[in-house]
Amino acid sequence: MTNQPNSLLLTKTNISSPYKVVGLIGVCGLAGTVWLGLFVTPPDQFMGNLVRLVYLHPPVAWVAFLAFGITALASSLYLWKRTRSLVWDRLAGASGEVGVVFTGLTLASGMIWGRPTWGVWWTWDPLLTSTALLFLLYVGYLVLRTTSLDPNVRAKRSAVAAIIAVIDVPIVHFSVLWWRSLHQPPTVLDPTLTPHIHGEMAWTLLLGFVSMTLIYVWMTAVKYRSLVMGDRIESVWLDAALSERRAESLVGNP
Repeated sequence: MTNQPNSLLLTKTNISSPYKVVGLIGVCGLAGTVWLGLFVTPPDQFMGNLVRLVYLHPPVAWVAFLAFGITALASSLYLWKRTRSLVWDRLAGASGEVGVVFTGLTLASGMIWGRPTWGVWWTWDPLLTSTALLFLLYVGYLVLRTTSLDPNVRAKRSAVAAIIAVIDVPIVHFSVLWWRSLHQPPTVLDPTLTPHIHGEMAWTLLLGFVSMTLIYVWMTAVKYRSLVMGDRIESVWLDAALSERRAESLVGNP
């Protein structure tokens, strides 16, 4: 009997949406970024062909920051009584999970860039260390989301953790300016907001930022739908279990 409601939930949740179009546009834009970065843009005067990683590494890091910012914002909206809803909790969880993926990609691409630049895969540079800490903080956030069966208790604990963890985001961004970092200063978002990249290199980087952002929107929407589906299935199972217990009690006490 429980398989039929579950199938119905899966059918209702797995519907077509404009987010699929957003994801497709993002993937096409990413392919265009890779093509422009490899075959159209020139090598850098100092970094040579290694500069081509710049078209992916900063956009990936941007999405990680964006995801954690959305997680913190959605968590704040959940904690505020006037806007308290599990919708915000699901959005926070979905965005946080995508953010962890992109933070891992940020660390991996940074290590690939650092090996030929610094001669080592990893060094305890302020930027790398604070980014690794950010990754661990949000992995802990995702673990915390699995520790309670009560959705409201889980949501409150997770929201507080997300708001605390997001403090590390500006620390990561400004670490190259606050401390003596081996990492180069920001290419675009420096304190004076003066870009240090121009021409086709700037347009390729911009395409990378837009494409990665669209991919983030698509991935977050997919994860959000899966969380909604999971909550509905859990509710069906709970109702079925309660019905069985009521039936057993009626049989035992005619």
